[in-house]
Amino acid sequence: MSRFWEEKPLERMNRVEWESLCDGCGKCCLNKLEDEETGEVFATNVACRLLDRKHAQCMDYPNRKRHVPDCVRLTPAKLATIDWLPKTCAYRLVAEGKPLYDWHYLISGSRETVHEAGISTRGWTVSENDAGELEYHIVDREL
Repeated sequence: MSRFWEEKPLERMNRVEWESLCDGCGKCCLNKLEDEETGEVFATNVACRLLDRKHAQCMDYPNRKRHVPDCVRLTPAKLATIDWLPKTCAYRLVAEGKPLYDWHYLISGSRETVHEAGISTRGWTVSENDAGELEYHIVDREL
């Protein structure tokens, strides 16, 4: 596969290229809390009810907006307005002109390397169906 992400801007990628940039970490599917006074965003270990926590993938990606209306549909234009994307997010990295990490499957050839590198949400999240109050689930993890 060509290194298309190095050859064309995000705005010119086709749907297959765009979708393939997702590294499968699942971090964008975590609930976050924002301090109303400071705007600071706090990570939690609470995953969207649609997140398959074993594979860090949405269980109903094509219909996610129907089930979770506030799920963000990421687009190149929205990248500049979203400050909570993980620092390791491939969309963010490409937008900033940075290389993908070696564990990204487009580099490694394996969807497991994101998990092996400890980057994904696998193994440390709870479903929002079981969590209760988000304030009790703030984690000291960089997203």
